[in-house]
Amino acid sequence: MTKWAAVVLAAVSLAACTKSTSSAASPTSPATKTTDTFNGAVPVKSSDMHSFTVSAAGQVDITLTSTTPAGAALGLSVGTAAASGCSAVAGGSVVASAGSVAQLSGVLSPATYCVALFDIGGQSQPVSYTVTVVHP
Repeated sequence: MTKWAAVVLAAVSLAACTKSTSSAASPTSPATKTTDTFNGAVPVKSSDMHSFTVSAAGQVDITLTSTTPAGAALGLSVGTAAASGCSAVAGGSVVASAGSVAQLSGVLSPATYCVALFDIGGQSQPVSYTVTVVHP
């Protein structure tokens, strides 16, 4: 065996025994999203509430998609169920009219939450609605 062949053989042998300390990061897949659709009616001077469960921390989008009568404005909030109804999380309440863009968005931790719709005053009849909640 020539001197070069011995050097190459030794280099290949050493390379095969070397442990790599770098590793490629494996891609993580985002949490599967669930869409809950709730229908109901808000009586005059009252509210209506629905529960949903967030299974992993992540973005939650709540959209009031339709009201009858059309154009009615309702209070929309996300929170935790309490004896007095749905207790809104900080920043979790808005006045909304139906649309296609989420009126409430934010990151929530895993837990059971509620979405509430309520009369903001001035309703002369019950308001029927559809609201969607997209969450992990």
